[in-house]
Formats: sequence, C-alpha cells, structure tokens
Amino acid sequence: MQVNAKNYHTIWVHSENKQIVRVIDQRKLPFEFEVVDLYTAADAFEAIRNMTVRGAPLIGVTGAYGIYLGLIGATDLNWRTELLTFAEYLKSARPTAVNLAILIDEMVELLSVCSSRELAYDRALEEADRMKLREIAWSEAIGDFGCELIAEISKRKDDKPVNILTHCNAGWLACIDWGTATAPMYKAFQKQIPIHVWVDETRPRNQGARLTAWELSQEGIPHTVIPDNAGGHLMQHGLVDLCIVGSDRTTSTGDVANKIGTYLKALAAYDNKIPFYVALPSSSIDFTMKDGIKEIPIEQRDTDEVCWMEGQLENGKIGKVRIINEKSPVTNFGFDVTPAKYVTALITERGICKANEEDILNLFPEMRGKINSYTD
Repeated sequence: MQVNAKNYHTIWVHSENKQIVRVIDQRKLPFEFEVVDLYTAADAFEAIRNMTVRGAPLIGVTGAYGIYLGLIGATDLNWRTELLTFAEYLKSARPTAVNLAILIDEMVELLSVCSSRELAYDRALEEADRMKLREIAWSEAIGDFGCELIAEISKRKDDKPVNILTHCNAGWLACIDWGTATAPMYKAFQKQIPIHVWVDETRPRNQGARLTAWELSQEGIPHTVIPDNAGGHLMQHGLVDLCIVGSDRTTSTGDVANKIGTYLKALAAYDNKIPFYVALPSSSIDFTMKDGIKEIPIEQRDTDEVCWMEGQLENGKIGKVRIINEKSPVTNFGFDVTPAKYVTALITERGICKANEEDILNLFPEMRGKINSYTD
C-alpha cells in the first residue's frame, strides 16, 4: 500500500544485503516514518516484543525471517539444536497471536530435513519469502470476498456511503500488504464504492487513531476517528452499516481473540442487529483450541501503556504525559475474546463462513483429521 504515494510492504529483505531484514517502525507512526534493520534472531524477537512490528500476520512472518536470521549465525556442527532453541525463543516474544507459533513451526519442519546449515540457510530465506507472499495473497483474497459484502450493502443504500466500523489496526501495517479488516475497504474504494470508516482510537496504545487512520489517509479513504466508547451510540442511531475487525487467534469453533474492546463492539452490534464480521487468514486459526475464553492465552502488557499517553507535543516533538494518579493500580489486558455467537461470519482467504466448527472445516477440510487428533 501507499506511504507518501510510494508502495511499501511492512517487511522486506535489504536490496543490497540479503542478511539484513528491514521493517517499518510502527511505534513512530503517524508522526515519523522510520525503517529499522534486523540482523539477528534476537533483533526479530525484540521487534516483535516491543511492537516495532505488530499485528498477527506480520508477527508470524517476522518470526519466519527471525529463523532465517538465526541460521546466519548458527554453527555448522550444532545448527539443528540451535534452530530449535531460537525457534522456541522467538515463539515466546508474544503469546496471543497464533500466527507466530504456526509459521515458526512450519519453518522448523521444512528446515530440519536439510543436510547442512548452508542448505537450511538458503531454504530459510526462500520459505520466509514464500510465507510473506502467501500472506499478501491471502489478504488480497480476503479483500475480494469482503468487498462483496460492502457492495451488497451499497446497493441497498442506493449507492450512499457504506459506514464501516473497525477496531484497532488490522490493516496492511498489521500484515504485509492489504490487511485483513481493511482489505475489503481498500478493494471497495478501488471499485469506487462509496464508503466511510469509523476508526476506534483503541486505547491504550491507540493503534486505531495512530495507525489505521494514517493508513486510510494515505489511500484517501474517508474516515473519522472516534473514542472507543462511541461505537455503541453510533450503532443505536443507524450510523454503522457493518463492523469488520481482525483476529489474533480464532478457535476451531469460531471464538475470536482480538484487541481489547472488540468484545464490547460485538455486543453492541448484536444488540443493534448490525453484522459483525471478522477478517482473518487461516494462519490466525488455532485448530487445537475449541473454547476461546478458557484456552486462548491473553497477554497482560506493561501498565505504563495505560498510565502514560504518547503523542506529538506542542513543540512538534514526540513525548509522553502521565494521565493517571501515581498511586492508582492498573491492569492492562491486551486482548479479549468474542464468543462465536456474536460473530456474523468469518472472512477468510477461501471465502466467507459462519463462525462454527462445521462451517470452518467446510472451508478447510484438510484440518478435519487434525482436529480429531487434538481431541482424542
């Protein structure tokens, strides 16, 4: 997608040195656009942990490139042992987004059969590049399927703008290109379907206000940033036609873990009979889990994210201000789980399905045997 009229991905290999992986530093947006170079598996781990990169699909692909970077410094004699070590290390960077574990496990399986570190190193780059391109293709397919939903609503509204509400950032910044929740919006806009996007600010890190709004403005898509608590009011007054959000982990039964506050938007949509869609690639589906509330690990993040607000100060510099009494305790849950019954449908790279196990497996029949083995 666009940054100042130039096309970018969120992660790429340095054009002049293939042993360097480059990423956009999302902590600086929208105030500064900066690229960070990753040289080692530890660099990839830290970029994931400190949210230089964030968003489930991008986290997974960064983990895959982290495996590649780890093999650069591995010893010829013990490279298989080292591969397993930094694979577990990378998977521990953030617990909720399942893409990280899925893609790293896929990398380990593909590389373990190599006869030497050199061959594993070459193949690691090929596989990481393949996973990146796969995520792009999946996001674009999600956009095509989701665009059909927007087009149907547009026809019913006599081509008046379709009002879409989204939460957090499930855009191209959270992926590689296109995004998940935003992909249908980009596709609709390209087809000249009139849309308007309500962007939840998404406290405490404000990924909606800082990232999604910036993305949409770069593409010229009409949008409005709203306080997190305004969504229900807009729905009550007929100002939202549909909600589209992303997912960090979805169970085989359709329970969805996403940025904290998603569950409350789903409840408001359900009460106001507004369709609530979750856009996600299959790399975000955890076929080992059935009960999202009981089984999905919910990351508890640093309380400073709640206590301090970062932004652009009057002097133009980026700074922080404390917004909470120093003596008040704080808890900072990063995600919540929306039960499947509140999800209208899932938008995946293979099509749209109801949020239940049977419909999910109809789209992904190759997973039937795996689910049975998990539950035996």
